[in-house]
Amino acid sequence: MTPPRSILVIKPSSLGDVVHTLPAVARVRRRWPEAKIRWLVNPEWAPVLEGNPDIDEVIEFPRKRFRGLIGWARLPGWIRGLRRGVQPDLTLDFQGLLRSALIARFSCAVGGECWGTSDSRECARFFHRRIVRVPPRSEPIHAVNRYLALAAALGCDISGPLEWRLPEGTRPTDCPDDFILLHPLSRGEGKSLTADETAAICRELGPAKIVIAGRGDAALSPQPNVLNLLNKTTLPELCWMLRRANFIVSVDSGPMHIAAAISANLLSIHTWSDPRKVGPFAPHAWIWKDGKIGRMSDFPNGSPVPRQAIGRWLTEKITGPAA
Repeated sequence: MTPPRSILVIKPSSLGDVVHTLPAVARVRRRWPEAKIRWLVNPEWAPVLEGNPDIDEVIEFPRKRFRGLIGWARLPGWIRGLRRGVQPDLTLDFQGLLRSALIARFSCAVGGECWGTSDSRECARFFHRRIVRVPPRSEPIHAVNRYLALAAALGCDISGPLEWRLPEGTRPTDCPDDFILLHPLSRGEGKSLTADETAAICRELGPAKIVIAGRGDAALSPQPNVLNLLNKTTLPELCWMLRRANFIVSVDSGPMHIAAAISANLLSIHTWSDPRKVGPFAPHAWIWKDGKIGRMSDFPNGSPVPRQAIGRWLTEKITGPAA
């Protein structure tokens, strides 16, 4: 294909999906280093793209403006404005939903290419000019590999170690130098730890300093070894903590995927989600699933560890078994 001068990446959400798309976009940059690459993303996730050398411009997608029937009526005018300002001759719809496909198709310059994947939903594929074959979503293929398949179809070399261009972040106020990070809550129903499970993990890890981070409404009891930063940190601050924690324990969530990209010390807790599809992409990461803990590379094998004993397992992992 003719080398594109302007590329629009469409992946507005969610946080984990944005992280999963980073290696594919890095390979697109390597294929066309002179192209101007812009990324359309929801405002709340834009900080995770800050300073990314693979991206020339981050465009915030005002998702709240397009809710309901009135919102859909506003969308065509917004797309026309995007097209005038960006004029991409290649649009890549990594989101694969109706709205993202409409943006990809109708923001593209005359004669431009609009690419998507065969597992797109909500009839999005009918608006893609080029459709890349990927396995059905029912098959246990990781999201990272699905996005890399799109890059490979463009002629990008996807071999070798993957690049995860994530920001260094900023240090939160009062965060200690030596700590374990616990991310117990997720927006996904049934993925979160309970308040009692969270407290039990913190007790088992005492006197080690625990920092609790993330978003949620859980009422957590104070403990002497715990700094509770729930709902008190920004995304750049969370990135800083994930880079520097001695160990990270996280439920299946966007922050877990950031942790998998930048840290070798991670335990990801999965209740109903399939780690083969949405688990940590790093093969060395630990996962808990169905009462067992093992390496991601060895799933579904592992050692029996009940959910209520996760804290005890982690204590032995970090400090060694009790005498």
